[in-house]
Amino acid sequence: MNWDDLKIILAISRCGTMSGAASQLNVQHSTVSRRIKAFEKKLGTNLIRRNKGSYELTKAGNKVRDAALKVEREIISVDSALLNKKDPLIGTLRITTISSLASTILMPMFSAFSKAHPKIYLHIMASNNTASLANREADVAIRLSNAPPESLIGKNAATVSSTVYCSSDYLKKHNKNKDDLKWLGVTCCSFHKRWTKESCDIATHQFNIDDALLTCSALREGLGVSFLPCCIGDVEPTLVRYCEPDSKFDLGLWILIHTELRNNARVLAFRDYMIKAIEKQQDIFAGRIKYDDKFTGKVI
Repeated sequence: MNWDDLKIILAISRCGTMSGAASQLNVQHSTVSRRIKAFEKKLGTNLIRRNKGSYELTKAGNKVRDAALKVEREIISVDSALLNKKDPLIGTLRITTISSLASTILMPMFSAFSKAHPKIYLHIMASNNTASLANREADVAIRLSNAPPESLIGKNAATVSSTVYCSSDYLKKHNKNKDDLKWLGVTCCSFHKRWTKESCDIATHQFNIDDALLTCSALREGLGVSFLPCCIGDVEPTLVRYCEPDSKFDLGLWILIHTELRNNARVLAFRDYMIKAIEKQQDIFAGRIKYDDKFTGKVI
């Protein structure tokens, strides 16, 4: 076996799809398929099987994955030990986070950290898909969750409240008739998808989007109503809350790192900085105070 073969098994086990594994490994879909077939031929057994539109590991595949996880941990351990020498606040630091938060309220924080540490080469990977910390696709993850993976070290830096938003014109037309609301089909994350399903009886939506910032644009056009985090919806001047936030829609904003990087100075410097910066904006994330679009602290 070689490490490249093992990484494919790990990617498929984590993503459940060929396309997801290809994206994680930064290769073509066909490359993943071809290499899996070659690996299975070399081992003389099937490692994956298709099940209801996704892929799962066979019994043999699970054994290979367990071996791959051990190898991965050793690689990360050695890599981390080498990176912790002398002056560790130099080099690359990869951050994976949610695109809608990265481009709005988190960007000033990223900018300030980068200016304070000019020798750290910051890579921000904005995606709604969780990049693998263990696979060193990212060093730090900033994610919305109420149940982060137990395999990662994390801190809940803030509570992020969400509620239903629409344009002010749309609210005037539909404020008295909740049954007449047109819900957007939002799939930017599992949370908003589930909340939408729970809030309306429509199974098929006429207008569908997969990104929170696109949701803002659609709401501005008066296309209906949708859930948004308050820290995004409140700063859009053309949008209004259809109702006040409900605590059952609250999510934790977690700063997560891999256990093997718990002593990495660059990782710790970034984590500690972001926790303090986010905690200062607690009221924005919780939807208690509305701020301007530059997040300067000016109350609207």
